[in-house]
Amino acid sequence: MKPPQTQALPDAEATLVALATSMREEMAPDAKLVGIYSGGAWLADRLGELLPANHPVGYIDVSFYRDDYGKKGLHGKVATTTLPFEVGGGRIVLIDDVLFTGRSVRAAINELFDYGRPASIELAVLIDRGGRELPIE
Repeated sequence: MKPPQTQALPDAEATLVALATSMREEMAPDAKLVGIYSGGAWLADRLGELLPANHPVGYIDVSFYRDDYGKKGLHGKVATTTLPFEVGGGRIVLIDDVLFTGRSVRAAINELFDYGRPASIELAVLIDRGGRELPIE
């Protein structure tokens, strides 16, 4: 019998530094960072430290905007959305740790539009697992 194959976990800090490096080249100088609770919140904080410009950082909790809310109910911990800047007309970089089905990103976009209509929304994630159920890339 063959032993099960194991896969090494990625080095989160090295992956984060690589993400910040790629973002430096393409990110608007006036972009605002918005981390999706919970994994995207710490990531937005770290990217705010690693990126050269002083990008404001906000946080968004999509618990009430998820399309599976009726089926699964609330998660154990609900956080407060904190956006210390104007969303309307802004260039937003939505940040999460893992992109899988795309449902958290869709929920975050819906919530952002409740705060105003951004000029643009870009997505930055640490890990892309594939498995999309929505056309989000």
